[in-house]
Amino acid sequence: MLNLSHAIAIVVGTIIGSGIFLVPQEMMRAVGSSSLVYLAWIVGGLLSLFGAMTYAELGAVRPYAGGEYVYLRDAYGDPIAFLYMWTWFAVAKPASIATVTIGFARTLGTFHAFAFFDNAIIRRPITVTWAQVVAIGATWFITGINYLGMRKAGNFQLIFTWLKGALIAFVIGTCFFGASHGSFANFATSFTGARGGFAGFMIALIAALWAYDGWNDLNMVAGEIRNPQRNVPVALIAGVLLVGLLFIAVNAAIQFVLPADAIAATPRPALAAVATVLGTRGVQIVTIGMALSILAGLNGTIMSGARVPFAAARDGLFFQRIAHIHSRFQSPSTSLVVQALLSTALLLVVGRFQQLFELAIFAEWLFYCITATTIFVYRRREPNVERPYRVWGYPIVPALFIAAAAVLLYYTFASNLRNSLLGTALILAGLPLYYFIRGNQRPASA
Repeated sequence: MLNLSHAIAIVVGTIIGSGIFLVPQEMMRAVGSSSLVYLAWIVGGLLSLFGAMTYAELGAVRPYAGGEYVYLRDAYGDPIAFLYMWTWFAVAKPASIATVTIGFARTLGTFHAFAFFDNAIIRRPITVTWAQVVAIGATWFITGINYLGMRKAGNFQLIFTWLKGALIAFVIGTCFFGASHGSFANFATSFTGARGGFAGFMIALIAALWAYDGWNDLNMVAGEIRNPQRNVPVALIAGVLLVGLLFIAVNAAIQFVLPADAIAATPRPALAAVATVLGTRGVQIVTIGMALSILAGLNGTIMSGARVPFAAARDGLFFQRIAHIHSRFQSPSTSLVVQALLSTALLLVVGRFQQLFELAIFAEWLFYCITATTIFVYRRREPNVERPYRVWGYPIVPALFIAAAAVLLYYTFASNLRNSLLGTALILAGLPLYYFIRGNQRPASA
């Protein structure tokens, strides 16, 4: 069982990946000014906090493995819960793991010693590069840690989240206290080539929400948290608040060193800011830190993703073998292995990870929106059930999160119609499989 420190580390470590080091450029190019960039960070943080508060109540009332799957199953029935599980199993989690691990390989590839990562090992029948091999190796390494048991995975998460915090502290300290030519005047600069307007702000907000993404993963492993009725809400809310403060602090450190047009011109503003102060050696330190940061986020993703099909299989809504628990390590071993196999397949045969990422984001926010509505179902259906945590500001806070998720889905759908339609089709493709399994299987033993 994991304690509160592990739970907070899962929230913080899963959210903070490479996003904070990359999205400041996209946000500045979208809105063009420091004030609007901060507004996007604050709004994105508040919306994520509202979602975390909503999920905190759901997790306190139903502290079981599977997270959203459990909430949807009990509120709306098996079909919608199965579609959620199918989407996570077949699309969202394998795509997320694939994009995170290839990001890990590309981060290492910035070192001269690893410049060969872009070289192909195999060219026929498919092209396989060293970067793909490294990404596959990272997938199985973290899967192996989780295979050996939840405690080992939790300790790994705790240690690497502390290392991640040290990296962020290094970036902030370097920029604010090591920059002899840094200036608060940079906060008043602007980028004239920004898209601007409401559409530009929405692009910046989506980038911020992507950086905040991952706070919900704790709910998927709630069944393995000690005293989950208390620790899940505390970890969710404290974790998101801590991440929000760190994100804003890092963004401020970058802007202290770089003016707006410089931020908009570099794909890795944090690296550029540190390079301005410390040169090449500083960039190497931050790059290594980014790689470690990505591993911690990957661990949380793999840990949580395997629990969703495991929970469905335990209920008899998926292939029973997926519900297998390792006799020695007490881990959902089969689910972990199948998840790694699917991710490996994507890494081998799919080259355009941006498309997979867009599919994952669309699917995730669709189910965030639907899942958040279950709080109204449970409040109405189960008014007398003990709620160790009640979301503050109910019903306004959950309603604001649902509305924001709906707006985000609209912009995602409208701006990327092809991938959104493909994502919808993939989700609905789970229905025939649901009826097949439902007619041929009985619940696995818990």
